[in-house]
Amino acid sequence: MLAEQLQHTIDFKTKPLGALGHLEYLANKIGMVQKTVAPELLNPHLVVFAADHGIATAGVSAYPQEVTYQMVMNFLGGGAAINVFCRQHHIAIKIVDAGVNFDFPEDLELIDKKVRKSSRNILEEPAMTVEEYQQALENGRSVVAEIAETRCNIIGFGEMGIGNTSASSLMMSQLFDLPIVSCIGRGTGLNDDQLQNKINILSAAIENYPRISAPDDIAQTFGGLEIAQMIGAMEEAYRQNMLIMVDGFIATVAVATAWKKNPEIINHCIFCHVSDEKAHLQLIGLLGQKALLNLNLRLGEGTGCALAYPLIQSAVNFMNEMSSFEDAHVSNKPS
Repeated sequence: MLAEQLQHTIDFKTKPLGALGHLEYLANKIGMVQKTVAPELLNPHLVVFAADHGIATAGVSAYPQEVTYQMVMNFLGGGAAINVFCRQHHIAIKIVDAGVNFDFPEDLELIDKKVRKSSRNILEEPAMTVEEYQQALENGRSVVAEIAETRCNIIGFGEMGIGNTSASSLMMSQLFDLPIVSCIGRGTGLNDDQLQNKINILSAAIENYPRISAPDDIAQTFGGLEIAQMIGAMEEAYRQNMLIMVDGFIATVAVATAWKKNPEIINHCIFCHVSDEKAHLQLIGLLGQKALLNLNLRLGEGTGCALAYPLIQSAVNFMNEMSSFEDAHVSNKPS
């Protein structure tokens, strides 16, 4: 009944059938999640999870590991792209230390959920122990549970962690049984030689861990602390009946992991953009989804979520504010 009511409401707005394109799909999705033909967006939040990666020491990134903590300080100072866009669109932003290899001062507005300083180097051992991975999941869940107390019903997730496109490429390869080379991109801007080095390193990493197939085992072995916390956060957002704004490649790998465990989570997800990272479009397709924007972004931080948020607002606003043919006394019969 609700699906029929939503479609009827959308179809009988003063426009040709389907004329608002993907916004109509969005309005339907949001209405189904919120179980209403009059949806609303309350207290939007963006959470950035930050952590370091042991594999970064092998040279898979164009930037040194120190950039992770330096960028966290930039987030806290309000000077990063995600700060600018969140301010512009009135989105509350929270920064989480999931596992940065740095001791932050205690007087910062930083949510301390550090499991350990950096994941382990997966060329030598799994990225996390089982206990560390479970703690990371729980930490992510707890962040969202606290935000849910503010009546927030739409939340996006970003990340910061030098080396995390490598971890995500490994996870995608294992989650979907794909050749690792098809899942690897230039990350923060590798040149051709650096890219070939990244391919060699990640290929070697996969050979160390045969016969891993369960989603949580893949994330624990190949992922990162910020990715694990994002997985837990997404699972809690679903449990709290929130809309989940999905950012770029790394966030999509996180939601793909959660989806492998619970396919219903995809019904709550809004894929905000297609990033410039090589495998992202392929990954979105594997999930049977389409993205709102394609701006050739490759920054992370949740920037795609913040930029897409006004379009999500527009989908809600047309449902609530646009006249129907009957209300406006406009004929809906073509001549």
